[in-house]
Amino acid sequence: MSNGRLAGKVAIVTGGGQGIGRGITRLFAQEGAKVMIATRTARHGEETLRLVRDAGGTAALCTADVGSKEEIDRAVAATVSAFGYIDIMVHNAGSFLGGPVESYSEADLETVLAVNLKACFRLSAACIPHFRRRGAGRLLFTSSVTGPRVAMPNTSYYAASKGGINAFIRTAAIELARDRITVNGVEPGYIRTAAMELLASEEGMAQMAKYVPMGYIGDPADVAHAMLYLASDEARYVTGQTICVDGGSTLPESPVFLEELAGIKQLGGSNTAAT
Repeated sequence: MSNGRLAGKVAIVTGGGQGIGRGITRLFAQEGAKVMIATRTARHGEETLRLVRDAGGTAALCTADVGSKEEIDRAVAATVSAFGYIDIMVHNAGSFLGGPVESYSEADLETVLAVNLKACFRLSAACIPHFRRRGAGRLLFTSSVTGPRVAMPNTSYYAASKGGINAFIRTAAIELARDRITVNGVEPGYIRTAAMELLASEEGMAQMAKYVPMGYIGDPADVAHAMLYLASDEARYVTGQTICVDGGSTLPESPVFLEELAGIKQLGGSNTAAT
C-alpha cells in the first residue's frame, strides 16, 4: 500500500541494484518518487529497474562506480537530465573489503574509503546546488553498527569508513541546516542480503540470529522504511542523526543476557515487580 509520501520527489540511490539499495529503491518508487538507480553492475540494476516498473513505479538506470568522482558527477547529472531535478540523495553503495591492521592492503584501504566515505563528500557536493535550487533537500547515508557502535576483527577499513560517515553526517547537517537540507543516516545491523548469504550459510545465519534480541535477521525493507521516514516531510525537523536498525543486537552488554532473556521467555515472561 502506498501513501504517496514521496510524490513529486526525485531520488538517486547508489548501490540500488541489489540488497538494501534495491529495497530502498522499490519502497521510494512505491511511495511516488522517481528514482535513479546508480549501481556498478548493470544486470543488478536492470533487475531492480524491472521490479520497479512492473509495480507501476518510475525509475531509470545509470551504471556508475561511486569510488570515482567523475562517475558520481555523471550519475547526478544523469538524474537531473532524466527527471529535471533532484530532491533526495541516498548513498548506500559500500565496500566491505578487510584485513588485519598490521598487514593492511593500501589498495583495499583506498577502495573502501573511496566508495564508503569519500563518496559522501563527492555526492553531497554534486547534489547540494540542485537542492538549493529546489529550496530543500535530503542527504541520506547507509552507515553501520560496525564502527560507530561495535567492533569486529579484520573490519577496520570498513569500521573506520562508517565511523567517518557518522561524523560527516553531523558536520554536514549543521552546515546545511539553514538551506533546509537535512543530513541523516541509518545504521543497519544484521540484514539478509545476497552479500550476507555468500558469507554465511542458513545455519550460520541461524546462529547469528541467536545474538539478536528480536531473534531473527532483518530484511532490506527494515532499513528502507527507516530511510523512507528520513526522506519524507515527516522528518523535516530531523537532521544530524542516525537510526539504528539492528533488532536490538547492540543492546546487550554480553550474550549471557540473551540467554537469560530466552530463559525468562520459557518461564512465561513473568514481569512480577519487587515492592
